[in-house]
Amino acid sequence: MNSLVLPKNIQSVLERNSDPDVIFREILPLIGEALQCDRCFLYLRNPDKKLAQVAYYWRRHPDIPEATTFDWGLESESLPQEDPLFAAALRAEPSVYVEDIETASPEVVNKDFEHQHMGHRALIHAHLRYNQQLWGILQPAVYGKPRIWSQSDRALVTELENQLTPIAIAYVKAVTESKFGN
Repeated sequence: MNSLVLPKNIQSVLERNSDPDVIFREILPLIGEALQCDRCFLYLRNPDKKLAQVAYYWRRHPDIPEATTFDWGLESESLPQEDPLFAAALRAEPSVYVEDIETASPEVVNKDFEHQHMGHRALIHAHLRYNQQLWGILQPAVYGKPRIWSQSDRALVTELENQLTPIAIAYVKAVTESKFGN
């Protein structure tokens, strides 16, 4: 699992842990720091059951809004119509790098939705997919100012997508099957 793109501290978390819960709790602050973000969260979902939860998040300081749902719930059927980023993730499109929601195309970002539900100014909507199914979204974000995402940021996120997707799938299957059955 050696990667030239991942910082050593992130790689170390992946190498020394097998428990997805430990990995996600330890890795999100490291991702936030590596990408110099204000908040980073992990939205996990079971694509067959349409159950989802923002199970893990990190924020740089308490002024940044929390991002968690405390239990698994059914995804809103209207979410793909309200949120073009989520719709793109469901369509298995590549991850989206938004430098400024204020100037992004409405086909990419619903500015009102982002203001109401997220509050960030710039974000990465990283899609954790396998076999054309969406299992999760990793979302690092910046508040208060635009952000240009560098090639190294993009390379890091691409490698994180590759490394975290199988862990997310294992976690989602284990948790949703134990709570909700097959």
